[in-house]
Amino acid sequence: MSTTPERSPASDGLSRRRFVAGTSSILGAAALAGHATSQAHARTAAPTASAPIADGADVPALVIGSGYGGSVAALRLAEAGVDVHMIEMGKAWDTPGSDGKIFANTTSPDVRSYWLRTKTKQPISNFLGFPLDKNVPRHTGILDAEEFGGIIVYQGRGVGGGSLVNGGMAVTPKRENFGAVLPTVDAGEMYGTYYPRANAGLGVNTIDPDWFETAECYKYARVGRKHAQRSGFGFVFVPDVYDWDYMEKEQAGTVPKSALAGEILYGNNYGKKSLQQTYLARAKATGRVTISPLHRVTSVTPAAGGGYTVTIDQIDTEGTTTATKSVTADKVFFAAGSVGTAKLLVKLKATGALSRLNGEIGKGWGDNGNVMCGRANHMWDATGKLQSSIPTAGIDNWAAGGAFAEVAPLPTGIETYASFYLSITKNPHRAEFTWNAAAQRAELNWQTAWKQPSIDAAKTIFDKINAKEGTIYRTDLFGTYKIWGDHLTYHPLGGAVLGKATDNYGRLQGYSGLYVIDGALIPGNTSVNPFVTITALAERNIEKIIATDL
Repeated sequence: MSTTPERSPASDGLSRRRFVAGTSSILGAAALAGHATSQAHARTAAPTASAPIADGADVPALVIGSGYGGSVAALRLAEAGVDVHMIEMGKAWDTPGSDGKIFANTTSPDVRSYWLRTKTKQPISNFLGFPLDKNVPRHTGILDAEEFGGIIVYQGRGVGGGSLVNGGMAVTPKRENFGAVLPTVDAGEMYGTYYPRANAGLGVNTIDPDWFETAECYKYARVGRKHAQRSGFGFVFVPDVYDWDYMEKEQAGTVPKSALAGEILYGNNYGKKSLQQTYLARAKATGRVTISPLHRVTSVTPAAGGGYTVTIDQIDTEGTTTATKSVTADKVFFAAGSVGTAKLLVKLKATGALSRLNGEIGKGWGDNGNVMCGRANHMWDATGKLQSSIPTAGIDNWAAGGAFAEVAPLPTGIETYASFYLSITKNPHRAEFTWNAAAQRAELNWQTAWKQPSIDAAKTIFDKINAKEGTIYRTDLFGTYKIWGDHLTYHPLGGAVLGKATDNYGRLQGYSGLYVIDGALIPGNTSVNPFVTITALAERNIEKIIATDL
């Protein structure tokens, strides 16, 4: 028989309540699967030229956001001799807390953990019948769980955007799938030039396959491989931006633990190469890039003398506006992430600030087909007490069933005999952002029922594995007797689609000097984790913009 969820903790001699209390937050970390030996040598975020932008400033290029697309734009513009100012709603994340670390440990959410919430909103909400969420102080923390009517969208908040909180899985889509991802973009130039450039810029690398075969922390992935292959599915190693040499040292006990301490959900203190260590570090080194953290753009409108007037609120760490500034920019790059960019553009069009934006603004938004599930394995298929929080492999059934499933960790610190998966699926549904004038907010019309195609696609993998192995689905992770995590996405895409809301290089229709350069350009799905594609597309587009528009 397969084990039931309730048997796993008991097998290690822990009481159920004590187990849940000690591991609740780290279970949430598993779902977000995107130094030296002393604190004095611990890796900290690369310093950024952070100075609040002055009221009345006039800048050649203003970049709204500091995630993948914005960081690419800032670096390449600076290298071309253009002075750039980046506006970032979140914190700089360059100062250690009272524990000597920049980021909070996943097992102990604190003031650093959530964006302006008073209670955590973890991807895995329950375990063994107990709720996992905890009260936290309201603060401009690193992880935003933004709730819309039918979906929760997880986003990184801070200098570095989503790179701060994802699992670092740096996947290039198969070339045969690319036509469905970006139909107006030439695949030859992407795979010949821009994907390689993005992978190099991000510091993408792969796990040593020999080390993987014996590493205690990847026992769970080897069990996932065995089950996949026994059911006839392809199992693939996935590149990542984690420092694999560092992880090997973590397991050897010669450096402070990071991935092996379960760090992921609220940032990674040591081993992961976020944008702070790659694109943004290089941008800072040019001397031409300045960043204003804790600033939020509220309006962009044509300026009388040319360029654009940009209104910006400065906020404190409780989210309260402390100053409002008006600056002028010759060029404005929208890089606030799919949700942030789409919401802002929908507002600007509806309120008349940018009334000539076309009717495609807000449309084409998708969740990258994200859906999660867990399986309860047999006692002889232990998945390991020590699990790396960085996924390194997946099950590829895209061609036959429309699903690619990450073999994700459940790093609880005890044996659970459980396999956990985040699937990316071929889901046709697309939502739209619209402006609610009465409520003065942008709203999304996603419906939870639209996740059914994702569930069906994931079932093409896991129904077959369960039948082959004689195992069952976990029912305790997302509520009472609920198998599927169909309430969220980590991979928001679309809202200002390339070739529709913009031209084929991200220039917004109707306005010269306004650009979208982030995941809002991609129409809802990339077939894999999206950040390498976002980065590569930004590299392609900014190269063209610099050559022709500057």
